[in-house]
Amino acid sequence: MTEPQIRLAPATERDVGLILWFIQQLALYEKAPEQVTATEDLLRQNLFGPRPYAEVIIAYVSHRSTPDHLDAVESPAGFALYFHNFSTWVGRPGLYLEDLFVCAEYRGLGIGKRLLAQLARIARERECGRMEWVVLDWNEPSIRFYQSLGAEQMKEWIINRVSGKTLEHLAGL
Repeated sequence: MTEPQIRLAPATERDVGLILWFIQQLALYEKAPEQVTATEDLLRQNLFGPRPYAEVIIAYVSHRSTPDHLDAVESPAGFALYFHNFSTWVGRPGLYLEDLFVCAEYRGLGIGKRLLAQLARIARERECGRMEWVVLDWNEPSIRFYQSLGAEQMKEWIINRVSGKTLEHLAGL
């Protein structure tokens, strides 16, 4: 068996079920599967509808056991979901990585690094001033991985969130 080949591809509308599956797998990893309320219809509307709010890159791994590669089997191995924000101080858009996930059986093959490098290329091509993401404070393997790539933790910034009934209340003020 030869080394696995990794291919990255932008998601298309036909990948909606796979994207939802990756989101559910990430939620299991983060010990919060009950928090996923996304559906295929919501993802289809918000990723591929008239006003797409985010983009997705999917990583595939193929194993080829013969020299002619006729028996190659390609499997989805991970994904990155991202969108643009804007920095008033920099005066440019930024690229915000919402989710990055690699299936356990494919970790260690460089897929996460390849996904982040692809996002960095997209950010550069789109003249983004920076690329940002968050990581859970207990996720030491990911924290070490991001630091190994030169990511700087912004510990002085605290994320604030309103959602659900609190969002409805705020909107009604």
